[in-house]
Amino acid sequence: MSKSAYQENIRQKIGHDLLLMPGVAAVIRDREGRVLVQQSKKGYWNLPAGAVDPGEKPAQAIVREVFEETGLVARPVALIAVTGGGSDGRTEYDNRDVVESTTIIFACDVVGGELKPQDDETLKLEYFAVDDLPPISSEYKREIFSIDGSSAFFEWDDSWLEQATSS
Repeated sequence: MSKSAYQENIRQKIGHDLLLMPGVAAVIRDREGRVLVQQSKKGYWNLPAGAVDPGEKPAQAIVREVFEETGLVARPVALIAVTGGGSDGRTEYDNRDVVESTTIIFACDVVGGELKPQDDETLKLEYFAVDDLPPISSEYKREIFSIDGSSAFFEWDDSWLEQATSS
């Protein structure tokens, strides 16, 4: 995980304490409907994804992140999910930094560029059929791969209604 100047500045102030982080991820499909995933040098597989920088719109962030990680120019065409938050979105890194992310997931179409790793963190970029996807390191629900863009997935628990009125 490389940190932005913003993240470095915040970490200087809060140390390893919990940092809430908005993020974005892309579901990019090829002509056969396979999903693009990337393998990090640590061996983890994930969707192209990253943090939203200060002053940046989420759709703008996904265009930047996809290009930085894959070399592809991708246009977001649909919002398909909002995931994370709570313990599902919480990660403690090897350096003891704690981050809780909420991730906005876009369906994206490739409109240019060339598929090749753009950084030293990416080992491989590969398209997989949904049923053949390797284990994805982030806690994405399988439902995100079947959404066509006419609706969006979000996590829901009816007990949240009771919690809101009992406080």
